[in-house]
Amino acid sequence: MVHLPNEETNLILTNDTVPQVQQSRRDFLKQSAVAAGAGLMGGGMMSLSTSAWAAGSDKPEKTEVKVGFIPLTDCAPIVVASVLGFDKKYGIKITPSKEASWAGVRDKLLNGELDAAHVLYGLIYGVQLGIGSTAKDMAVLMTLNQNGQAITLSNQLKEQGVVDGKSLKRMIDSNKREYTFAQTFPTGTHAMWLYYWLAAYGIDPMNDVKTIVVPPPQMVANMRVGNMDGYCVGEPWGARAISDGIGFTTATTQEIWPNHPEKVLGCTKAFITQYPNTARAMLMAVLEASRYIDDIKNRPAVAKLIADKSYVNAPEQVIEQRFLGNYDNGIGRKWKDTNPMQFYRNGEVSFPYLSDGMWFLTQHKRWGLLKKEVDYLAVAKSINQIDMYKEAASQIGVPVPSSPMRSSKLIDGKVWDGSNPKAYAASFAIKV
Repeated sequence: MVHLPNEETNLILTNDTVPQVQQSRRDFLKQSAVAAGAGLMGGGMMSLSTSAWAAGSDKPEKTEVKVGFIPLTDCAPIVVASVLGFDKKYGIKITPSKEASWAGVRDKLLNGELDAAHVLYGLIYGVQLGIGSTAKDMAVLMTLNQNGQAITLSNQLKEQGVVDGKSLKRMIDSNKREYTFAQTFPTGTHAMWLYYWLAAYGIDPMNDVKTIVVPPPQMVANMRVGNMDGYCVGEPWGARAISDGIGFTTATTQEIWPNHPEKVLGCTKAFITQYPNTARAMLMAVLEASRYIDDIKNRPAVAKLIADKSYVNAPEQVIEQRFLGNYDNGIGRKWKDTNPMQFYRNGEVSFPYLSDGMWFLTQHKRWGLLKKEVDYLAVAKSINQIDMYKEAASQIGVPVPSSPMRSSKLIDGKVWDGSNPKAYAASFAIKV
């Protein structure tokens, strides 16, 4: 069975959900991060002190933008764009706003409390089609990252011999009880990765287990008190379960889909219609921040920065290792991941591929969230702002892929290329 509330349930509220500002530490982090990036800034990127935003018709209509984020490692581009001053290059000020849940991000985007957000790819598509909320025209400006999420299982399952999908399937078939798994939002990325992974091992996520919705920072606390057998969430909350001794990583999401799309810079269509220059300026600032973060030399300083209570509020060492691609699954395997969390990769990560957006629609249809067929390509073209992205990319020297479609093979061997989304959605043995 699956529970699909509009708001998150089963929450354990802690002080982690309350933004806290430690100004002296933040100032130090700003200085150290800037110092760490000095070499890059001086060797190829435009200097903040010598660049200037063009006035006249290109001037941002709105100079202050409030951008929401959830405490996750992949919020880094938003934080870096603000703290390191990439926003100032383009005549705007980005104010990061720490939010408690994805439902809260959705609602604040819709009511205008947030101008834009670090947000789940599938959430934007769900809102566009009115899944779980009032339908509203939405926009994806760019992809913020690929990879870097994980599926965590409890140590209690490990003690019963469950270490992977095959052994979990055997346990569910032989030991009948209610198995509970958590994801972060009904139409979001983590729900889709969890469902896809379970189904790849013959486990029906709608009938064989119960799924609940829990905000990312509350995953570890809920597993600690036994509210769930497993969960899918972004880092650092997979690594944190291992650090706290309550769970282990059974799969990374890049094992499910290498270089999969994850968070996006999203907003309403009304925002970019009213403030097109502001939206473009914000896109360029975050795109430059993404390019900065993808230089591995800058990542330790960025990990230190986002570890602050104002942002991710997690130990720096818990964030840093997987941020650098160094993985330990907590049950004896350590490796250097070939597809770690990435933010730029010569522009390939950042581009808002139409096929990426369409994939989430196929999974919404597969799991019964989307009740009727839609024109998959038309919806993606409406949401993904490829023309604006190309304009922004051209102004800052970011390469643009030759095609808005890309091809990928997922964990079950199926190839997704966007060519026939209706047939793809209907092709799965396990579906609603």
